[in-house]
Amino acid sequence: MDGETIVVGGGVIGLTSAVVLAEAGRRVRLWSPEEPRATTSAVAGGLWWPYRIQPQERVGAWALRSLEVYTGLLDRPEETGARLVSGVHAATRLDGLGTWAAEVDGLRAATEAEYAPGDGLWARLPVLDMPTHLVWLRRRLEAAGGRVERRAAASLAEAAAEAGVVVNCTGLGAGRLVPDAGMRPVRGQLVVVENPGVDTWFTRTDAGAESTYFIPQPGRLLLGGTAEAGAGSLEPDPRTARAIVARCAELRPEIAGARVLGHRVGLRPERAGGVRLEREELPGGTVLVHNYGHGGAGVTVAWGCAREVAELLAA
Repeated sequence: MDGETIVVGGGVIGLTSAVVLAEAGRRVRLWSPEEPRATTSAVAGGLWWPYRIQPQERVGAWALRSLEVYTGLLDRPEETGARLVSGVHAATRLDGLGTWAAEVDGLRAATEAEYAPGDGLWARLPVLDMPTHLVWLRRRLEAAGGRVERRAAASLAEAAAEAGVVVNCTGLGAGRLVPDAGMRPVRGQLVVVENPGVDTWFTRTDAGAESTYFIPQPGRLLLGGTAEAGAGSLEPDPRTARAIVARCAELRPEIAGARVLGHRVGLRPERAGGVRLEREELPGGTVLVHNYGHGGAGVTVAWGCAREVAELLAA
């Protein structure tokens, strides 16, 4: 193909979009002000599940396309970061989900033995070790001829001046670059501990900004969490960390004594009206595709959204 494509944004949305476009034959450059392992995506728990993302009528298809891809990566977990892990979504019912849920193999009501209150869903789902997965995505992009450049875009026009196609995967940065006043951060804090033997994941949305989850990852256990809309601090709060550990330990007492390895904070890129995934023509002929505002489910929909980006550019 003639001309270059610049993908702006180096998180999981940008990297996955760049991979799909490069493998479709485009000459791709990805601009990111930081290494992929330093992005918000690296902080994500990595569990495939549509969480805090809209619009519902589009999310299911994106999520299922991504699920298909992740299922194909399970035979190389050390390389791709993808594993299949069982767990329970508490206080969740099948009839409260979209039609996409019927396409998820094995998704069913949890038994009393799996979750004592008896109100939840059991599933065996992909869990991505995000630092590993982001490195794998970059290598796959480079294998397809794409390049990652450490570069912060001052504007989308800057990218448009250098390429005939620009894909905007800037997450929260879209608030300034588009600009889009509908963008807001949703702060998530988690605690990383030595895994005391927990081999299943668990999630529960609690009252207010609190949530409770634990997700086993290689060599560690991730404990969460929070969903503080509008909060932008990246500093871990010690009181919040203690409360997270306490909530998780109520469910798995062995967590209470686990050695703390670290604290993480990420800002989910939530957008009023949901994900913006659409094409527009800029003055001068550059094609701009927006792909941002994925809230708490960037990992879950990354491949589905990336393939729609490719379809929009092929139209």
